[in-house]
Amino acid sequence: MAFIDYYKVLGIDKNATEKDVKNAYRKLARKLHPDVNPNDKDAQRKFQEINEANEVLSDPEKRKKYDQYGKDWKHADQFENARQSQQSSYGNSGGGQPFSGGGFGDHDFSDFFSSMFGGASQSSGRSRTKYRGQDLNAELNLDLKDAYITHQQTLTVNAKNIRINIPAGIENGQTIKITGHGSRGVNGGPNGDLYIKFSIANDPKFKRAGNDLYSTIDLDLYTAILGGELMIDTLSGKVKVPVKPETQNGTKVKLKGKGFPLYKKEGQFGDLFITYSIKIPTNLTERQKELFIELSKY
Repeated sequence: MAFIDYYKVLGIDKNATEKDVKNAYRKLARKLHPDVNPNDKDAQRKFQEINEANEVLSDPEKRKKYDQYGKDWKHADQFENARQSQQSSYGNSGGGQPFSGGGFGDHDFSDFFSSMFGGASQSSGRSRTKYRGQDLNAELNLDLKDAYITHQQTLTVNAKNIRINIPAGIENGQTIKITGHGSRGVNGGPNGDLYIKFSIANDPKFKRAGNDLYSTIDLDLYTAILGGELMIDTLSGKVKVPVKPETQNGTKVKLKGKGFPLYKKEGQFGDLFITYSIKIPTNLTERQKELFIELSKY
């Protein structure tokens, strides 16, 4: 895997404090967020990179490993365990020299890591130990309309494009696992998995609660009194809804099956609940005022 300089990605130096990391990430996230750059693939790639950089540099333990092992920091624990194991083996057998505890640069650690798990073990007759790759985490932002339909999206993780299928009805905060798309395994070990967490933005028209949707609709006074019909927006298109005469402010109406699709349940939907908000007319003419005065006498 090519080395990515996370400090350079965030525009900070290696002596940056946690606050510096946080401030740099927030500034770039506002600039590169997919909602701000919906059709800019380069901005989306950079947004993924700053998320990865922030995830590592904002975590003291991960940052320590990254500073010491460079691009191989994800295998730091495996390296330490294997080194201790081999030190123990050398000590028990009385042969060879134990590994020194010195640090490794970005270029020489990979060679040493490979030889320790590969060549060194082969030359001494021991079997190569396989290590599973590290799991990766990513966050995907959707709006409510995106989550309403099954569709595909392409994510860039570790400089690789991964096309995923997103089922309709995905929940805010829900996490799905993409098997084998995490970090590569060592010595032929299995790859880790990719865990994608979904963040679904609030919608100006609809509030979601489970599989049901809620919306408030303005209703003019005349239709509220006399009855009539309204064209109402739903996530699947407009529908005509009858309004009963003498409808009161705050009246709720259920539109069955016009809510959110059930996750991985084809053809099943929640309901849409409409609340009427009656609007009092303003800027009345003198004649209109007279008519209301006449009505008030009855």
